[in-house]
Amino acid sequence: MKLTPGKLAGMKAVSDARNVIAAAAMDQRGSLQKSLAKERGGIATGHDLEVFKTCVADTLTRYASAILLDPEFGLPASHHRNGKGLLLAYEKTGYDAATPGRLPDLLDVWSVQRLKAAGADCIKILLYYTPFEKPSANEFKHAWVERIGDECRTNDIPFFLELVGYDAEGGDEKTVEYARKKPSVVLGGMEEYSKPNYGVDVLKVEVPIQMEFVAGTKAFKGDAAYTREEAMQLFRNVEDNTALPFIFLSAGVSNPVFIETLELANESGVAYNGVLCGRATWKDGIAIYAKQGEAAFREWLDTVGTENIQNVNKALEGATPWTSKVENA
Repeated sequence: MKLTPGKLAGMKAVSDARNVIAAAAMDQRGSLQKSLAKERGGIATGHDLEVFKTCVADTLTRYASAILLDPEFGLPASHHRNGKGLLLAYEKTGYDAATPGRLPDLLDVWSVQRLKAAGADCIKILLYYTPFEKPSANEFKHAWVERIGDECRTNDIPFFLELVGYDAEGGDEKTVEYARKKPSVVLGGMEEYSKPNYGVDVLKVEVPIQMEFVAGTKAFKGDAAYTREEAMQLFRNVEDNTALPFIFLSAGVSNPVFIETLELANESGVAYNGVLCGRATWKDGIAIYAKQGEAAFREWLDTVGTENIQNVNKALEGATPWTSKVENA
């Protein structure tokens, strides 16, 4: 692929010295508010979200190449990112569960132009996607992504598309049955959105396996969907489905599980280009903030949170620079 000057500058802004994307993710909204309220046993406000995000940005960007935030509650945190790059989310949080197909929607009072003016180096969109959904729902999603791709082209800013898979038949995504379907969901989404009409510059994707179902791993819980060798081949298959740079998301797993996942990816030899890692670094601090407050949470981030992100950075030594996939980098 070849990047325009603005897109190239945006990509460099969110990368480390090796041109690997070692970014922290802190754009959670509805799910974070619910988690804080649950741990507190009471209400979590928008102010809580702003403070939590600012604490994370202030500490973890010392060790990250960039941070992903949302414009609803994350803009105060964007001023505490230690000079690192900024990705801003453009989609509304979650999806309407009453409407079939997990259809996406954009934030009402934002546009790519406005996000760029707010300081974004790159634009991120999350899309729930499976190639096995009803054609009418997927056509809606295809056109939706094309529009965003056009907006990013017009504003000459990189477009990161985050794909999160699900079971089109309504099954539980945490089961071994879904674990067997997951590779085809991940690979199918990557193949579709690598087409040039979408204008995607970086795919942010789930790993094609679920570690707790990989026999022979520390994360294995006794029910196998794949052998270790099969899991490594599935990682290699990812590379065959796109010529675009792609990075992995942590999908809410614990820090040890995510590190083992990246180690397996490294062992497989797949040329992934980094991570956008959120909950695997700061999730365990939710209870600290909710019950003990900001000062205790900052202390936790300075110790455990910092150790978590440094573990991720060490695992990222096996990642490949995205510049190897870009003609004019």
